[in-house]
Amino acid sequence: MDDKDSWDSLSEFTLAEILEMENIYKEIGEEALNNEFCQQLATKFSCSRNRMGKSAVTWQQVQIWFQEKLLSTQTKQAPSPMALKLFVDLSGSNSSKPPQLLQSRKGTVEDLKELSFEARSSKDLAWYDVDSFLSYRVLSTGEPEVRVRFTGFDKTEDEWVSVENAVRERSVPLEPSECRMVKIGDLVLCYQEREHYQLYCDAHVMDIQRNFHDARRCTCIFVVCYDHDYSEEIVSLERLCRRPM
Repeated sequence: MDDKDSWDSLSEFTLAEILEMENIYKEIGEEALNNEFCQQLATKFSCSRNRMGKSAVTWQQVQIWFQEKLLSTQTKQAPSPMALKLFVDLSGSNSSKPPQLLQSRKGTVEDLKELSFEARSSKDLAWYDVDSFLSYRVLSTGEPEVRVRFTGFDKTEDEWVSVENAVRERSVPLEPSECRMVKIGDLVLCYQEREHYQLYCDAHVMDIQRNFHDARRCTCIFVVCYDHDYSEEIVSLERLCRRPM
């Protein structure tokens, strides 16, 4: 099998599935290559509610993943487990926290299954929903990175992004009745609409004009300053998403 086919097989797995296979390999090693075991695991993954809308996993894909894991271990090129420890804390990660603090919190694969994530592209500094986590690595500097596939994009747009600075729990759209939750100084994800592009970018709320309104439509006015280019803009609540509590 060539490298392209190998990568395609890896790209089918979700982050939760990768974590589970990592734990399995740690426990039973080469025994995970057993055909019957791979068939059982592939069936389990394919029947998971977290795979709704995604293609089924085959036992051959599971077996290839374990084969590649075995090879990387034998050649002493396996990524550090530090990245996995950081994954389980992504929902509460903060770029101001040092890695040792991120690693101090505990989590499980089950915790991850209930979370949705977004990642920042290095190409335009915008945030996109994450469809799946494909693989992970640790740079020579010790910084963990994860390869992501963005929702609505094919594999040609996959990117390696920093776990600490460019992956986080998904931002939450605001309902008209929730406008009071937005305060001056808050970090928000704002829909930036320009003539040739539309992006979701980080911004900080600079000012708010509160208006009386009902629960169906917010008429308040928000002044935001985008973090990436420091431009200011007046926007409505419909263009804002808040960070999870």
